Amino acid sequence: MSKYLLIFGLLLVCLGQTLQAQDRQYIPDTVLINGDTLLMLGDSLFVEEPVKEIFWKTGGNYNLNIQQVTLSNWAAGGASTFAMNSGLTLYANYKKDNKVWDTQLTVSLGFNRQDDRDFKTRKTNDNFTFVSNYGRELSEFFYLSTQLDARTQLLAGYKFSRPAGSDVEIRTKISDLLSPGYVQSSTGLNYRKTYKDKSKLSVILSPFTGRFTIVLDDSLSRAGAFGVVPGENVRAEAGVSLAASVTDIQLMKNVTWKSDINLFSNYEVFGNMVVNFKSVIRMQVNKFISTRIETVLIYDEEVFIKQDDGTSRQAVQLQNLINFGISLDF
Repeated sequence: MSKYLLIFGLLLVCLGQTLQAQDRQYIPDTVLINGDTLLMLGDSLFVEEPVKEIFWKTGGNYNLNIQQVTLSNWAAGGASTFAMNSGLTLYANYKKDNKVWDTQLTVSLGFNRQDDRDFKTRKTNDNFTFVSNYGRELSEFFYLSTQLDARTQLLAGYKFSRPAGSDVEIRTKISDLLSPGYVQSSTGLNYRKTYKDKSKLSVILSPFTGRFTIVLDDSLSRAGAFGVVPGENVRAEAGVSLAASVTDIQLMKNVTWKSDINLFSNYEVFGNMVVNFKSVIRMQVNKFISTRIETVLIYDEEVFIKQDDGTSRQAVQLQNLINFGISLDF
């Protein structure tokens, strides 16, 4: 009998040790080496990687719109046409501590071809815009900023006309790459705010602005086009500027609006404004299809627009595009 009691007692002791082992908690040791956190649990070693901060945000958009009309023996009349318009936008934004740096490149190009014209293929859209803004934070919404704004076109532009009594059209070159080109550098106070829906507002007032008008084409330079002294390639101005932009404003579901305006006034003729305004309303159908309404307005008193009657005068330049086609965000 005592033999069985001894065996039973040994079993109870073993069971108690097992239960105690199951309730035992292991608290890992923590070791820091060169900023990395190491967790040690028994003979095992775990490395806890720190969360990496992301300072750069990059992306862009590409859109392509095509329209074609083909007519053959069409009793109602008309002409076969083909139109294409494309645009590319790239951006790279940096933010770390009290420093911000936003850069954006926009390129757009469009053509129209009509078979019944002397010059069948003509340019309808041609813009190149590069804007880079660097700022240091002064308070929650105010920054001391320096901005570089460069604008030009990629291909030659022509004025088409038909002389009186002639059946043949002629074209006259009125612009080209860096003819004109505009470079504007400004330093001033920048108010910028990002809202909860990720829309953005930015306003920059700069009393220290330099603006350079470039005309590299010799024939246009000799004619004193775009306000340069005849024979000169660059016209420099000093003045004050105001630049404002809104980005990703949600007008309604799947409809966004972005716009920017740049105003410049030369100190020598203070109050006379050079205006550059652009507005883009984007209606997203799905991930790949969208409709875009783009409006560009430019006014520069130094630019004289040749009219159909042969005279030249100051005028508001207006471009309006309505595109439906492929739109890819990346």
